[in-house]
Amino acid sequence: QVQLVESGGGLVQAGDSLRLSCLASGGTFTSYAMGWFRQSPGKEREFVARITWSGGSTRYAESVKGRFTISRDSAKNTVYLQMNSLKPEDTAVYYCAAGMVSTSLQAYNHWGQGTQVTVSS
Repeated sequence: QVQLVESGGGLVQAGDSLRLSCLASGGTFTSYAMGWFRQSPGKEREFVARITWSGGSTRYAESVKGRFTISRDSAKNTVYLQMNSLKPEDTAVYYCAAGMVSTSLQAYNHWGQGTQVTVSS
């Protein structure tokens, strides 16, 4: 079965950078979109970025546009989220997901376990 495993989270200061990784296994992903979502305490899970596995088309939430970059390495079955100029409001659990090309949570039917990102001011 499809498995998604995130890594790379941690505690950083405002203005720092982090790179999250999502290793995908157990399926053929060429027809999938891969997305990153995040959830802060007391808030709903929200879209961050997505990329199509085949063509590399990307889409970002307005709140991260210009600071975050999503990419994929097909040879390694890995999707990355490079996060620069981090802000305290970026603090959340970040989830990797696989599904249809969309910014909607409902379009994604495979999820990782999440990785915590904490940005101190």
